[in-house]
Amino acid sequence: MVFHDLSIVVQRIPVKKNGNLIAVFGRVMFSDIREVAKLAKKIGQLESKVKLYEEELLSLRSTKYTFDSIMGNSDAILALKDEALVATSNSFPVLISGESGTGKELFAQAVHHSSARNIHPFVRINCVAIPKELLESELFGYDKGVFTGAKPGGKPGKFELAHRGTIFLDEIGDMPLEMQPKILRVLEEKEFERVGGTKVIKSDFRLIAATNRNLEEMMHTGSFRSDLFYRLNVIPLQIPPLRERREDIVLLAKHLLKEMAREADLYNVRIEKPAAKALSEYPWPGNVRELANVLERTLSRLSGDIIRFHDLPFYIHQKKNRDELSGSGSLRAVHQNAEKQAVEFALENSGYNKAEAARRLGIHRTLLYRKIKKFNIPLEQGKGKV
Repeated sequence: MVFHDLSIVVQRIPVKKNGNLIAVFGRVMFSDIREVAKLAKKIGQLESKVKLYEEELLSLRSTKYTFDSIMGNSDAILALKDEALVATSNSFPVLISGESGTGKELFAQAVHHSSARNIHPFVRINCVAIPKELLESELFGYDKGVFTGAKPGGKPGKFELAHRGTIFLDEIGDMPLEMQPKILRVLEEKEFERVGGTKVIKSDFRLIAATNRNLEEMMHTGSFRSDLFYRLNVIPLQIPPLRERREDIVLLAKHLLKEMAREADLYNVRIEKPAAKALSEYPWPGNVRELANVLERTLSRLSGDIIRFHDLPFYIHQKKNRDELSGSGSLRAVHQNAEKQAVEFALENSGYNKAEAARRLGIHRTLLYRKIKKFNIPLEQGKGKV
């Protein structure tokens, strides 16, 4: 008879009576010690999978933008990023204000991404894009059977979906006056009821709001509640317009251009110095959004890999037009003046070749003739040229 050494794992449990050991209960946990190694390996694999799933969940729920996405070396933008970083360590409401196109949502996402809530949802709603009769059900949800066409089981609202995460109310200045007390209540109580429901729903959310309007002026005119303003304005972030941080324009343009070029499968697209100078001197009434639009338009018709001065849209070139865009005057007058100068510039730079001027403007030659006639532009210099 042959015997083999066999290591087993046993659990021993002492049995005591009146403080004295009277017996020992033994139970075999693993009849072969090799099973322990297999179990340890499986646990290791499960831990790796859990870590992978956590990373994927974070990737799916996380925001697109971080503080690294905010380009700029100006004192104004660096100070603003410092203020925003402070907001990541708490859950107080944040109010981001600034002109349209300055990147308010970018800051909102960056604050969420760097906070302890980043693994949970970032829920966005544009207050001006939702009809006011539907806004309440969008924010608070509705119970089943509330109205015709409603989902059979009801629908959760944005505040409910933002539990443990962040809700971003964009264009809060356009929030209907009758909705404002309801927003104030949910901010203070962190609880609400669905439309048509009776059950109180609690939600642990962090609120970030943004506006391009002057809420303090709206307070004085009665179009925005003062109590809601003070509840929102705990951590104020004021984003300066692009024209007030000109040192950031070229850096931002290069960053945007790099992203656009990669999406278009283009590489090493550069901006020559005269073009960069023109970009930095333009007042950018539409801020970063307008800058992105200009670069996208320029890139779409670029023939080489260098953006030169003449590749930029017509209105970027003209100093006179820049002054008028940043100065006073009606929008219609500014638009017509810019249109006239565009036609004049295209004609001058094409040697009054109308076909080439129309191509540069991106319009049909027939439309160019109408513009020339409309603005009474002299064509003596280009007589005989088609």
